Amino acid sequence: MLRAVAHSPVGHWPAAQAADAVTLDYDARHRRRIKLTTDRGDALLLDLPKAVAMAQGDGLKTETGGWVAVYAAPESLLEIIAPDTHALLRLAWHIGNRHVPAEIGTTIRIRRDHVIAEMIVGLGGTVREITAPFQPERGAYAGHDH
Repeated sequence: MLRAVAHSPVGHWPAAQAADAVTLDYDARHRRRIKLTTDRGDALLLDLPKAVAMAQGDGLKTETGGWVAVYAAPESLLEIIAPDTHALLRLAWHIGNRHVPAEIGTTIRIRRDHVIAEMIVGLGGTVREITAPFQPERGAYAGHDH
């Protein structure tokens, strides 16, 4: 079984040298040690010194010196749209106040949650169901390994 022993963030490893990849949802990308199956079907043991929050485009270095790319798997999400910047900031505050992991951009993406969706609509936002990779903001106390 191939063993991944080091993590490098996107842009800090030779991505062109990736021999294989793992495509993982958000929860599976925050790990220290777990048995995975690569996209080509090979067994891979993730065996890092500490838990790492991996993101789309990161690399895993194997004990033999090879590289495995990390891809974010599409997930069922809600995309939240607001009529203006102030409204989007207000919605972001309400989502954060409920400690819901959120990906912040020109829209806000969260995992599907009908209670939060109803709250957003009640506050004047628009919610649409999408399927996309999910990379929420890391918490203020999450460390800086990226």
